[in-house]
Amino acid sequence: MLQQRSKDAATGSQRRSAHVIHYNLSYVVQGAEYGTDGAIVLLHDLLGGAFSWDALLPQLAGLKRAVYAVDMLGYGQSDHPWPADTSVWGHADCLAFFLEQLNLTNVILVGHGLGGGVAQVLATRLSVERIAALVLIDTICYDHAFAPDWPLSDMPKSQDPELPGQIEIADLQKELRANLFKAVVNTQAFAKVVDQYAEPWNSHLGKEVLYQHVRQLVPYYSNAVSSDLKALGKPTLILWGEKDQQNSLTYAARLHRDIPESHLVVIPNVGHLVLFDAPGQVASALTDFIGKL
Repeated sequence: MLQQRSKDAATGSQRRSAHVIHYNLSYVVQGAEYGTDGAIVLLHDLLGGAFSWDALLPQLAGLKRAVYAVDMLGYGQSDHPWPADTSVWGHADCLAFFLEQLNLTNVILVGHGLGGGVAQVLATRLSVERIAALVLIDTICYDHAFAPDWPLSDMPKSQDPELPGQIEIADLQKELRANLFKAVVNTQAFAKVVDQYAEPWNSHLGKEVLYQHVRQLVPYYSNAVSSDLKALGKPTLILWGEKDQQNSLTYAARLHRDIPESHLVVIPNVGHLVLFDAPGQVASALTDFIGKL
C-alpha cells in the first residue's frame, strides 16, 4: 500500500509511505515522473534519515531519474518498532519488499555508512536482479560494523542490552551532541543542524530504539556480504571522505582492490558525514558516475 503524504513545491519532491511487512516506511521521491526503471535509491547512515540527502537532491535532478531517499526502519518518519530487527539484514529485508512493491528496476543503489552495509546485502543477496549499479559512501564493510567511539563514546559497551536502563535521556543527548562533531570537519556549520541527528532519540522510545540499532551492528553480518563483493559484477563507485575518523580510508582501498568494476573517489578535507561536509562534491561524483552508465 502506497500513500502520498506531502509535496515540496520548491524541489518537486514528495513525501510518501509504503506498508512493508508489518511496518510503514517513509520516503521522499524526487522526479517520480521519470518512472521506476533506473531509479536512484539513497540509504542513510546511523542517526541519519532521508533528510541526510536534502542538499544533494536538487543537484541530482539533472540526471532525469527518479530519486528515492528512504527513512529506514526506526528512523525519521518511518515506524520505530521496539523490539525489531534493525540490523543490516533486517533493513535489507524490509527494503527488498520495498523495491518490489514500488517495482523499482535497474536501480542505482547508494548507501552511506550503515546504509552502505544494507546496500551490500541487497546487491549481493536479496535484490540482485533489481540492482544495476552500487555506490558505497564511507561504508561499514568487512568486520568493521562500527567505530569504537562514535556516535556513542563506548560502542562495544553500548551493545549491552541492560545499558539503556542505566542511561538517562538527558545524558544520552549530551553524549550524542558532543560525539557527532567528531564526524565532520565544518563543525561551526554543523552546530546549526546537529538537532536533526540527535533529537529523534530524545525520548524513552527514541533511546531504546537507538540502543537497539547499536546492539545490532554485528560485524559478521557485514563481513558475510562484503566478502562477496568481488563477484558482484556490476559498476561500483566507492566514495570516501579523506578525513573520515569513523570508517578508515584503508577500507576504501580494500574495497577498491576487491571489486574489479569499482572506481574510487576520495574527497579531500572532509569527515565521515561527507553528505554534510561536501554535498556538492558528492553530488558531482554521483552525477559523473551515473551519467556514464
